[in-house]
Amino acid sequence: MEIKFTKAETLKAKPQPGDKLGFGHIFTDYMLVMPYDEGQGWHDPEIMPYGNIDLSPAAMCFHYGQEVFEGLKAYRTAEGKVQLFRPEENFKRLNKSNERLVIPELPVELGMQCLTELIKIEKDWVPSKDGESLYIRPFIIAVDPFLGVKPGEHYLFIIILSPSGAYYETGLNPVNIYVESKYVRAVRGGMGFAKTGGNYAASLIGQDEAHKQNYSQVLWLDGVEQKYIEEVGAMNIFFVIDGKVVTPMLQGSILPGITRKSAIEVCKSKGLEVEERRIDIQEIADAYDAGKLDEVFGTGTAAVISPVGHLKWGDKVMEINGNKIGKISQMLYDTMTGIQWGKVEDTFNWVYPID
Repeated sequence: MEIKFTKAETLKAKPQPGDKLGFGHIFTDYMLVMPYDEGQGWHDPEIMPYGNIDLSPAAMCFHYGQEVFEGLKAYRTAEGKVQLFRPEENFKRLNKSNERLVIPELPVELGMQCLTELIKIEKDWVPSKDGESLYIRPFIIAVDPFLGVKPGEHYLFIIILSPSGAYYETGLNPVNIYVESKYVRAVRGGMGFAKTGGNYAASLIGQDEAHKQNYSQVLWLDGVEQKYIEEVGAMNIFFVIDGKVVTPMLQGSILPGITRKSAIEVCKSKGLEVEERRIDIQEIADAYDAGKLDEVFGTGTAAVISPVGHLKWGDKVMEINGNKIGKISQMLYDTMTGIQWGKVEDTFNWVYPID
């Protein structure tokens, strides 16, 4: 499909080496916008100057939450090349979210074309400092001006880009996680597996409670019995119990993370035993008491690997591995970030180069 390009009259000053980038508040010169209309399909993609979009106050995305999104990154290697990490997986997952929220399928090839062309134009925005990257946010919103509960007939697919700083400014420090026992985030049969704003809205109250108790993130339990571990608000969760890597199985209520999938594949390639199954929070407490809880870590696009130093369940506070990163967590971080930034050979064929 031909992509129209509308050039900006003026370009922004790009961040300079040494500038504090933070996350999600600096945006590049351009964005991609592509409409969908029932009977016509996806059509007329355009790369245009980054700016506000014109929507009716009655747009259905505002009132009924019919929207989905993705998150991935572009990386600059030491040689100056720009590359992506498993981007096709993001568009495949986007379509799983689309299906659940009754949003039209976006062909993976079309999504990749749109993304690739935008990155080519904006490649000078990809930071070169170690640990920094260009965060990519594709999303789809229903834009019908209609106050009725039904799937939309008109949508916008948009990609925006944001240069982002290193997640760990002072090293790979463990985080403290609070286990939420009162509220639930999702249930099987719901939309917990979809990457949609409603799941994150449902998690805010738990996140707020965690912060009040000086914990940085929330570990959610299942929505029925409230005893089986699901995921952290922005990460999938892994445990190393007596040398074995264990993570909650995918059964419709947690996000099928691409970093999660990659971590499992790396572990298996290293000969580590990996189990995907239901995990009772009591099992974790028992393993801790028995001295068999070797490591806990999260996986996600932002941090890649996030070691857990403390886990609080009720009145029980578990210090993991002396509040230090474990050897498996470190191996996964080194391997995956090494592939992403071109420092480690990509034996998995995960890297997608931008010409």
